[in-house]
Amino acid sequence: MLEERDIISREQSRDILNGLIAIEQRGAAEFIEQELLAHAYDDVHTAIESVLIRELGEGTGGRMHTGRSRNDEVATCIRIALRDDLTELMKDVNELRSAVIAKAAEHVDTVMPGYTHLQHAQPTTLAHHLSAYSDAFARDFTRLVTVYERTNVSPLGAAAFASTGFPLDRSSTAKLLGFDSVMPNSMDAVSTRDFVIEAIACFANLMTNLSRLAEETILWSTAEFDFVRVPEDYITGSSIMPQKRNPDFAELVRSRTGTVYGCLMSALSICKALPYAYNRDLQEVTTHLLNATKTTAASVSVMNRIVAGLEPNKEEMKKKTLVGFTTATELADTIVRATGIPFRTAHKIVASLAPVLTHKNHELESGGDILRRIDALAVGITGKKLSELGLTEENVKEAMDVCSNIEKRNVYGGPAKEQVRKTIETRTRDLNRDEKLIEAKEEGVKRSLEELERRIAELSAEGIEC
Repeated sequence: MLEERDIISREQSRDILNGLIAIEQRGAAEFIEQELLAHAYDDVHTAIESVLIRELGEGTGGRMHTGRSRNDEVATCIRIALRDDLTELMKDVNELRSAVIAKAAEHVDTVMPGYTHLQHAQPTTLAHHLSAYSDAFARDFTRLVTVYERTNVSPLGAAAFASTGFPLDRSSTAKLLGFDSVMPNSMDAVSTRDFVIEAIACFANLMTNLSRLAEETILWSTAEFDFVRVPEDYITGSSIMPQKRNPDFAELVRSRTGTVYGCLMSALSICKALPYAYNRDLQEVTTHLLNATKTTAASVSVMNRIVAGLEPNKEEMKKKTLVGFTTATELADTIVRATGIPFRTAHKIVASLAPVLTHKNHELESGGDILRRIDALAVGITGKKLSELGLTEENVKEAMDVCSNIEKRNVYGGPAKEQVRKTIETRTRDLNRDEKLIEAKEEGVKRSLEELERRIAELSAEGIEC
């Protein structure tokens, strides 16, 4: 760009590019050890420039920094690195979504108790439960896409904060580096880290959903629940108790959610009172970004593998669905439909029945037995037997049937097979669409960088005899 704008000569541009290529070929580890650490340079940007000046002379190497500052260089590098990390994380989230959807598709018929306040509430299916996580992770994906768009904006050319007197072409460098646009204000370009805060906030939200899934995996794998068996690679034993299968990996995901929260609060605290423009405090923000990114990516990967290898205990899930009077809501609804009494009255009758049926398997009682109990309670509440108002033994039997309960909830988003199958089909289409979105973003960056490499190769090869 400097050469195209006649800020430096073509020969100087060629020599600088060849010098940079030679540095790159040495490898990052060797360069850091031999140059950055050995000469105690402030940072890698200063080290690179110093090597170029040493090898090309200040007349050439000293021109590379023209119109630039470490401030806009650092901001640019952070955005490029985060852009790549976001792309990889979006892929990882989609793999997790795929694993959840696949597991849900296998268990459309696997009934289980649903919970509120960790108390038995209503019957549902494992597919319906897992679909809830699928939707949550889909929203996490959408948030990552939005962060990507605000990250992929070029600050290069802002220099220290007040731009430069050289006639730079900021749009050209942005395009060659794969950015979608240019930061419009040079002061904002170098000093904002709101995109970092937003990224960590999205990671924190994603970690919250991962932690909830990890927590249920931990609970469900206990002897008290016995709903699932965690895959062998993601449990550990005990140093003293031979029988233990500890879900340590899920526990670590749960705990590391707090680590990402800490990164978010640290970044917010660092940025909250910084005056414009650049302040060295921002260097610490990058550390928390790196930690949050690494932790979140690892957690997504672990939960993906746990979900894929999870072995549900169908028999135990169904057995537990029959305990806790999970069909109480449908019984109240059935009474309303059959007799026409207000729902609140039906609610009182069924609530009076609950102490009898909550702590036992209600399949042990026939529909007729339960109807007689209902009538006895109804007389005390309404003065009438509900059997005289149209409630039948068949009504009660159907209302108390777990599978019938589930199938009656055939409304959009409900647990009925038809709705869950539609949900799985829709989420699969959404996943395919989102994967293509990532491909399109990657392809756009790839084309830009390929054009950059082509132009570098063209210019750096000038004057060299083959």
